[in-house]
Amino acid sequence: MRLEFISPVKIIFGAGTLPEAGDTVKTFGRRALVVTGRETKRAEPLVKILQAAGVNAATFSVSGEPELSTVERGTAVAKKEGCELVIGFGGGSALDAAKAIAAMLANGGELLDYVEIIGRGHALTKPSVPFIAIPTTAGTGAEVTRNAVLASPEQKVKVSLRSPLMLAKVALVDPELTYDLPPALTASTGLDALTQLIEPFVCLRANPMTDGLCVEGLQRAARSLRVAFNDGRNKPAREDMAVAGLFGGLALANAGLGAVHGFAGPLGGMFPAAPHGAICAALLPHVMSTNVRALRQRAPDSEALPRYDEVARRLTGHARATADDGIKWVGQLVGDLKIPRLGTYGIRSEHVAELVKKAMQASSMKANPIALTPEELAATLRQAL
Repeated sequence: MRLEFISPVKIIFGAGTLPEAGDTVKTFGRRALVVTGRETKRAEPLVKILQAAGVNAATFSVSGEPELSTVERGTAVAKKEGCELVIGFGGGSALDAAKAIAAMLANGGELLDYVEIIGRGHALTKPSVPFIAIPTTAGTGAEVTRNAVLASPEQKVKVSLRSPLMLAKVALVDPELTYDLPPALTASTGLDALTQLIEPFVCLRANPMTDGLCVEGLQRAARSLRVAFNDGRNKPAREDMAVAGLFGGLALANAGLGAVHGFAGPLGGMFPAAPHGAICAALLPHVMSTNVRALRQRAPDSEALPRYDEVARRLTGHARATADDGIKWVGQLVGDLKIPRLGTYGIRSEHVAELVKKAMQASSMKANPIALTPEELAATLRQAL
């Protein structure tokens, strides 16, 4: 066995830790670009904390999932303002945009020199300017990953800017920042977290270090996602989900994902109105069912099968639960959390063939516990429509 484990230089976790951002950030510079989501007002407490610590901040808002042009604009703002570091404050979109801006501030050339698929895919040669990640949702794990997912509307695809040089210097995770998330966002991000705990645990690149993170995260998500959905200010539940999101990010960065995320990239590229977390949530029980059926038929000795049983035990709390019980539990959860079907976003049967073709080429698909046929993938997608 050989494994590598990467993570930010430092992770700060705990309710009420946001005020520590001032002293933390000032060690990296005195002029910061704060990249936020659509509502820049949410970052005002952070800006005040930074100012009190002697750090001046310019803000840059990201409306929706970041596009290549978003990163180019943000990089220009950072250069104009003389920013020495970048802080991502928000959900996965804000964090990914900030991560990419920090990388481009340090590396010459244009963004297309470095992105995958539609760009030239060159490796970054210099570490990003200091990047600090402060998530305000619990699910994407973007605070601890080494890639930024960016949309290209012209090509109708999502692509990654990817390098270990993009890792955050500090990931500060304060569950209090998630207390006011609306139920729908709690559901989609929470199910994204659940997906990012299940897929690394059963994937071809699972390893003992990520296994521990996945098992702990699964237990926390199982007991707390419904609670957080129904009572957003339940402190123990919000802390559990923040842990689940963090652990899922660490797990996917150091193991891999699978068919859910293999589909999610092409779906998000072709249908930008469909949120990533909602896509993952709608697909998760159907992908689990397809994987288990295919494994039983073609690879009955695969280690992934007992791992699916273990997932079921952690989710249901029953010592004798099987993979089928886990699939049923996830399906019920998706229904209880009112996740829309993919057809809600305009995805139709006539799109299935193209989506399957793109999904089979996705990097996430390579770690799926078994190679699924085009027919299996098509049937799975249709079940989620």
